[in-house]
Amino acid sequence: MQSNLRILFIGDIIGRPGRRVVKALLPELKKRYNIDITIANGENLAGGLGITKSTAEEILGCGIDCITTGNHVWDKKEAYELLNDKPNILRPLNYPPGTPGTGICNMKFKETNITVINLQGRVFMPLTDCPFRKIEEALKEIPKRQVVIVDFHAEATSEKIAMGWFLDGKVSALMGTHTHVATADERVLPNGTAFITDVGMTGPIDSVIGMKKDIIIQRFLTSLPAKFEVANKNLVLNGVIVDINRENGKAVHIKRVKEVYKDES
Repeated sequence: MQSNLRILFIGDIIGRPGRRVVKALLPELKKRYNIDITIANGENLAGGLGITKSTAEEILGCGIDCITTGNHVWDKKEAYELLNDKPNILRPLNYPPGTPGTGICNMKFKETNITVINLQGRVFMPLTDCPFRKIEEALKEIPKRQVVIVDFHAEATSEKIAMGWFLDGKVSALMGTHTHVATADERVLPNGTAFITDVGMTGPIDSVIGMKKDIIIQRFLTSLPAKFEVANKNLVLNGVIVDINRENGKAVHIKRVKEVYKDES
């Protein structure tokens, strides 16, 4: 049996431009790196805020195995039904009981069991249950040495780094999402957990975290509300590739990936 499982995690996909990038680049990327499982954060798939059935199906049809989300998952009403119908589309686990959907997805690649867990931070974020205690409780139900991938959707770098150390040796990888800016601190922690504070976003880099920059600048200058619009220039795919030992569930390597989309139309 092959000793390592290779997982590609794609950072927050922003609206139609981000979906276009994934559709264009993912097949070749999976082939080039021999990817086994692909996970992507999709809370901004629909117009830059929220997720819908059609945008989710478009991304899943590109070869994504599991979609994680975050606080914006609730921005489109149809997400409620979508989360109940699709076990491989997650909302953060630490929302209160009775919330639509689930925060855990169980998959299998050949003979390897894989669990994906979605969490949300609490610093500068909507009120939720404690993510530290919630995942500690969830891990009691997961066999040791199993491959476990966590998307921690949080604002504060300190909270994400703290979660990384808290889970070192307990999960295979912790991928930070939400801020849309890729960090350069990827590493395998001492007890075998791959970590990065933020994977970054997939979409337009000539923007303010995905939105048209002029609109955001004016909002800062005037303090007046403005409708956000997704930018569409200089598109990139940001992600990480993690190699995980299939026998003990420990990460052995993590690599950042940044692919530029060249529109030839």
